[in-house]
Amino acid sequence: MTITINNNGFPDKVVMDKSGANYAGLANINLLLILAGFATMIDICQVKYLNNIIEQDHRFIKKITKPMMGFKAFHSAQATIAGIETAHMIRKGQLSEENIPAYKQFMALAG
Repeated sequence: MTITINNNGFPDKVVMDKSGANYAGLANINLLLILAGFATMIDICQVKYLNNIIEQDHRFIKKITKPMMGFKAFHSAQATIAGIETAHMIRKGQLSEENIPAYKQFMALAG
């Protein structure tokens, strides 16, 4: 959380699931803001099943990577998962351009 705040600044509002740890962390940040004399606090909005859409979309990655023995290095895992996600996004039509086959889109992104 602090790395994100350092890179992007303080958010006005954070929307998250019903995670208690995330809420406690943001409540501590709000307390520190009050003690430091800031007039604004971070608005915390909790939605019970917010992450289900994200989990549904990444289920295919789990299905592909589960039979693997694992990754020995972070960069190889990152490259493999990025390729799987890109291929899936093209298949779903999220990166599609009219009248261009999926393999040509993938090759254009890879090149």
